[in-house]
Amino acid sequence: MPMVRERIPPGLHLIRSLRGKEWNLTTYRYVVLLLTFIAYACYHASRKPTSIVKSILDPEPVHRGLTHPWPLGEVFIKETTVMVGNLTASPGKGWVPFNGKDGTAKLGEIDVAFLACYSAGMYVAGHLGDTLDLRLFLTTGMIGSGIFVGLFGMGYFWNIHVFWFYLVMQMLAGLFQATGWPSVVAVIGNWFGKRKRGLIMGIWNAHTSVGNITGSLLAASVLQHGWGWSFILPGACIFLGGIMVYLFLAAYPEDVGFACTNGMVSSEAEELPKDGILKGNDVEAERKPDHGSRDRGAAVGILEAFRIPGVIPFALCLFFAKLVAYTFLYWLPFYLSQTEIGGEYVSVKSAGNLSTLFDVGGIVGGILAGYMSDKLNARAITAASFMYAAISVLVLYRLYGGISKTWNIILMMFAGLFVNGPYALITTAVSADLGTHKSLKGNSRALATVTAIIDGTGSVGAALGPLLTGFISTKGWDEVFFMLCVGALIAGLLLSRLVFDEFCERKSERKSKHNTPTDVSGSVSQPLLEDQSS
Repeated sequence: MPMVRERIPPGLHLIRSLRGKEWNLTTYRYVVLLLTFIAYACYHASRKPTSIVKSILDPEPVHRGLTHPWPLGEVFIKETTVMVGNLTASPGKGWVPFNGKDGTAKLGEIDVAFLACYSAGMYVAGHLGDTLDLRLFLTTGMIGSGIFVGLFGMGYFWNIHVFWFYLVMQMLAGLFQATGWPSVVAVIGNWFGKRKRGLIMGIWNAHTSVGNITGSLLAASVLQHGWGWSFILPGACIFLGGIMVYLFLAAYPEDVGFACTNGMVSSEAEELPKDGILKGNDVEAERKPDHGSRDRGAAVGILEAFRIPGVIPFALCLFFAKLVAYTFLYWLPFYLSQTEIGGEYVSVKSAGNLSTLFDVGGIVGGILAGYMSDKLNARAITAASFMYAAISVLVLYRLYGGISKTWNIILMMFAGLFVNGPYALITTAVSADLGTHKSLKGNSRALATVTAIIDGTGSVGAALGPLLTGFISTKGWDEVFFMLCVGALIAGLLLSRLVFDEFCERKSERKSKHNTPTDVSGSVSQPLLEDQSS
């Protein structure tokens, strides 16, 4: 099967040659899940260094607690100042051009530049992902990201003090980072059917938190050797991750000889076992050893993708969902350090450790939202319900989060659950569903484009939320939480039409079941044809 072998990644081809036999479909799916999980964890790990080194580039007197981060150390740390190697910041030091009076503003500018290029590049990257080979496209994005993240760190060793250098490095890194999310979601959508897609992607979406934690630990572990290493090490990791993707990732089932695309969403696939996974000899039945073609139709244009039913409502919903989620991501540690909890204030270190519990709740929320949407077969109802529930939790967190540390932790985790649940659901399962919508008539080349449109629109909200918080917080935190509640409410309302359609669909299904003919005893009648023949 020459056409297939040309598409097989080199690493998989070598493994196949050494083993002398082929993996089954289940094994390939596990490998795809693992590789895409690692790949996007690398993307997030490479985004963390800027937040780690900000206090070194633009130093301020800070309170430092225990050297071990949560969960190894205490979550709440007393307000004590401890010298940690040569990292204790003092006024007048830092790195030009970030240590002047406008240093904080410049650090904010490179963050905004990154997010702006990331969100703008997402639309182009999505269309390119559907046009080009996903494995090669993802490899290019990861290697490019690693190079420019590393070059930012090389500014330390090259003794560069020109602002535009760091700004350009962040902008280019943002453009290459835009390749990640549309590509990995498209790959998962290619391999997994809709039956268990929500639950699988809810679990798989934990890569975001894993990447954030890993990036923080990597950047902090080498900080004492110079802040440049905090960029070079994560940059090297995503660079090596790109090579791993090139060698081992089969982006399409056809690459390794399986006939069905889009995770087998064809009519034949609906007859699979309940777990949606082929086993044993069933695998061979789905192979086409003589046909390796990957002709999935022409790539769908951006305007055509916008016209897919549900894309615009979910994209706008994600705009506000990400506005809320990223406001917590960027401002929660600061809020915790400025708010009295249980009659006392926690240190900056403690606030950073404590804020990770919001992400823990988010992991649970992503899994729960995915499971519920699969069980109910209702993505919009699930997402809207979570956003409405988030409003109540946000109000409770603001009113009662300061009563005690225990209440703060509980309410914060619930806030993470309801805020990040729909965010994870929309960026994963919903995007994959819409990228294989029936209106495309079997054309699978819209996954990356649809994902990019939805997440790109959401990324604009991700940049806007923290920006608005910086201005609104000067008036008070009540105003900030009011903004978050309004954002969550709008996010839910934007799905109202889709929620109504899903309710009507569920009602129609129940009505059709109730209208099934029954005899006097209540048992289901025999088919009419049999009644007539008797």
